[in-house]
Amino acid sequence: MLILDYFLHDIWITIPLFFWVLFVMKIVSRWVYDFAIKKNYPPDSATYFGRKTIHILASGATALLIPILYKEPIIPFLSAIILAIYTYLPHRKNRLYNWYQVKENKQEVNFSIMWGVSILIGWFFDRTFWLGVIPILFMSFGDGITGIIRNIKYKKRIKAWEGSLGMFFICILIGLRMGIAGIIAAVFATIAEKSDLIDDNISVPIVSLITLIILKSFYPSLAQSFF
Repeated sequence: MLILDYFLHDIWITIPLFFWVLFVMKIVSRWVYDFAIKKNYPPDSATYFGRKTIHILASGATALLIPILYKEPIIPFLSAIILAIYTYLPHRKNRLYNWYQVKENKQEVNFSIMWGVSILIGWFFDRTFWLGVIPILFMSFGDGITGIIRNIKYKKRIKAWEGSLGMFFICILIGLRMGIAGIIAAVFATIAEKSDLIDDNISVPIVSLITLIILKSFYPSLAQSFF
């Protein structure tokens, strides 16, 4: 699986993307947080805006580039694990980045882990990377727009139908990349996000990844892209 030339190629690709992710986490999301505070959003609500900024501009943007730029899944997976450790350490040291982290949960750590896991596992079923990328896009863009819609209206984290509708629409558009299978996965991803039984940063990618794997493996005609 691991070819040295591919490995080195992927490392060079990853360096600027890794710095982009850090830039979004450290600078852009903080700017969004400060802007929300100036607009009289409560600190907890402003933090939520910061988190969703990272979802969209860091996770989503880089995931879209995976099928275009990468040869193998190892470097993206390792990068995600490094970011998981990076986001966990402030919790460990009790020195949180308050513009995107909250003391009550470590969901951003789960987010990073699942990002890498989905890329890694998905690649074994689809060497174009898309099967593993689609669940990440559901989590990044779908869940991202969900949080923004709810936060604008309610100024707090809440599972409201307006956000779920926004996520469903975005996920359907994303799911078209894998045909009927992608649309079905989008439905399950939206349901998983609406449920509060488990962190949606875990449930959304797991549910949609399993759905896509099953449908592509047993009903490959359903996974034919619409574009």
